[in-house]
Amino acid sequence: MPTNRDTPEKPAVGLVLTGGGARAAYQSGVLSGVLDILDPERRAGFRNPFAIISGTSAGAINATALACRAHRIHRAADHLCRLWSSLHTSDIYYTDAAHLLSSGLQWLGMFGLGWIRPQLARYAPHSMLNNEPLVGLLSHVLNFSHLRSNLARGHLDALAITATAYTTGEHLTFYQAHRRILPWTRTLRRAVAGDIGVDHLMASSAIPFVFPARAIQTGKQTLWCGDGSMRQLAPISPVIHLGAERVFVVSTNFSGEIHPDVSELHPAYPNLAQIAGHTLSNIFLDGVSVDLERMERINELLARIPTNGLKSESLRPIHTLMIAPSRSLDDIALEHLDELPRAVRTLFRVLGVSPRKVEAGGGALASYLLFEAGYTQELIALGRADSMSQAEEVIAFFKEWSA
Repeated sequence: MPTNRDTPEKPAVGLVLTGGGARAAYQSGVLSGVLDILDPERRAGFRNPFAIISGTSAGAINATALACRAHRIHRAADHLCRLWSSLHTSDIYYTDAAHLLSSGLQWLGMFGLGWIRPQLARYAPHSMLNNEPLVGLLSHVLNFSHLRSNLARGHLDALAITATAYTTGEHLTFYQAHRRILPWTRTLRRAVAGDIGVDHLMASSAIPFVFPARAIQTGKQTLWCGDGSMRQLAPISPVIHLGAERVFVVSTNFSGEIHPDVSELHPAYPNLAQIAGHTLSNIFLDGVSVDLERMERINELLARIPTNGLKSESLRPIHTLMIAPSRSLDDIALEHLDELPRAVRTLFRVLGVSPRKVEAGGGALASYLLFEAGYTQELIALGRADSMSQAEEVIAFFKEWSA
């Protein structure tokens, strides 16, 4: 099979996969659809169109799964769809009543008695849910030796995973590349070169308060890291630093969820599910749209600069395309709420999530934490449909690459 370096040089395309917990199943459907648009005959020699892949939170897991199988990109997308289609919530975090009750009692004890005995704080739980099952799943489905091989053979130029360091307040980009790329530093942003592993993915997907932080070794320093969607001011930046000339983004945010239609003039006080859902939505309200708008303005300015000026300043225009959900993922999640294990369903209903009373925020909470096949399969189908509906834009975007 030819590698990217065995063929004439094409514009490097960077793939950006945003965060969103269970919503990331949507991305696997989009990618499957895009690859079928570019190569409907699924030729054996069809090469990976994404030279640089970057992911955040659950998008980081999708990004790594693709990178590990970049030498057979159609199979990589198929594998990703099968994985999301067969998931159960218990594959991601403990869902039995014993674990949930134990965590709840620990939190209750800390809040109820902590003011009397402050030393009890050391026994406080690290998060609402324990996602240790995800470690076993990732270790089973990801082959990091294939990642190294794909980078060495040119099936992929670089993989980047983002996380947030609670210890320093920095937004970190961990990257692994086939060639030496100097790390970059910006205000409260820093890149770290090295081999990517399960710990990086667990850190990137550690939703604050929901899942525990992860310790990552960076040189001689240990950093406790959480979800990469926090403080993500420039989500497209990593792939550009790594050499992308075009950027393809798969978001998990439906625009209607960002600006909902509120018809009730005097709503009741928000319940915990509404507050939690709104908090998660703000964390995962990626800055991609703002980043894309800023990039378009820069492209317009660059178009007015003479070509020799661009060369002297090492500037280049970046072409972009984004695909995002055409339906509310909150509403879809509420339709599948009864598929959750009973203990988790009970917890959600205590918090205020109910399929019979749709309240702003309740559906959002479920949409991030509902890892059941009925829900993920519907998101995959939606992702495929959304990519197929933009087939002309996809073909135009990849025109120079596939020529």
